[in-house]
Amino acid sequence: MSARLHHRLIWACATVCLAFVCSCSRTSRPGGSEPPTSATIAGDDIVFSPGARQLSYLTIEPARERKELATGLTGRLAWNDDVTARVFSPVSGRTIEITANPGQIVRAGDALARIKSPDFGQAQADARKAIGDLKIADRTLERTRELLKHGAASEKDLEGAEADHTRAFSEKERAVATLSLYGGSPDVPGIDGIFQLKAPVSGTVVEKAISPGQEVRSDQVGDKPLFVISDPERLWLFLDVSEADVASLSRGQEVIVRARALPDKTFHGHLEIIGQGLDPATRTIKARCLVDNPDQQLRAEMYVSVDVTSASSGVDVPTKAIFLKNDQPYVFVEKAPGHFEKRQIRIGSESEGRSLVLEGVAADQRVVTEGCLLLEAMLEGESS
Repeated sequence: MSARLHHRLIWACATVCLAFVCSCSRTSRPGGSEPPTSATIAGDDIVFSPGARQLSYLTIEPARERKELATGLTGRLAWNDDVTARVFSPVSGRTIEITANPGQIVRAGDALARIKSPDFGQAQADARKAIGDLKIADRTLERTRELLKHGAASEKDLEGAEADHTRAFSEKERAVATLSLYGGSPDVPGIDGIFQLKAPVSGTVVEKAISPGQEVRSDQVGDKPLFVISDPERLWLFLDVSEADVASLSRGQEVIVRARALPDKTFHGHLEIIGQGLDPATRTIKARCLVDNPDQQLRAEMYVSVDVTSASSGVDVPTKAIFLKNDQPYVFVEKAPGHFEKRQIRIGSESEGRSLVLEGVAADQRVVTEGCLLLEAMLEGESS
């Protein structure tokens, strides 16, 4: 049990004892009009008769179901790679227009920027030339077949025409495929060399690293992407989990996320992946969570504090409902109106005046929160 919880329990016990002493002084007053105590005590059970004065000193509250939290974890937010595209230019050239900006929602195939590119111009020219060469090869092959029918051409001439046609057809397929890979079409007339950088997925433009007039290269894949498109409503959260804490984690557990920049907000998610290896430098294990961000208030690369719900669950009761006897925690549970039972419990975490009870009390059972020391004094008096 933590020192903080121990101090809270001592303070609660002292407060209730003071109330009990005051009540005893009032009932011992000569000529008092209060009705006498009428209670039956058997073991750890106390049963009061209706209207017993001690009932007025008791406050009762139902226990609420709650999961234990493993606190003290920190994490880093990142874009969800399952729905994120980092866009680079497949051609080299100069940016002449930007048509998408951060925060803009785009669909797959929408233009993000226009780039004047010699590479793209060459692909357009290759495709048009290959289409023209194939048309010539078609006419040559047909003419050779006609000449062969009239004896004006040989079989060798026909074989040569067929080979030329096959080569022209293959070159046309290659050139058109290259142009299509760049997003171009052989049906568009002219060779302008204007490459349109398009969105590969639908989503929100969350990052932009391109400006008008900027030179881009097709080999800058290792550099910062020109655009990042993602779904900011669901983020990845990476945790560094200690060796001691990893045993309590399992896939699917709920996580509660808080950011210093948003002190009044909490965000929820769940644990997806727990790493298998240990980082030799930090002696921690990587874990990944998926966090809901419906209002898009969280940002990638934010550092956040994280509570992970434990696999074990319990009930939530006020800390003042718990009292100690021989260093063991107990509560009184109302089994029926006026009928109270003393129970030993096992305590989990404690925060903000409330404690998690892991064993001894079930959800919705009614617990004495004020006056537990009065009941304990009655049990002690009976046993003495």
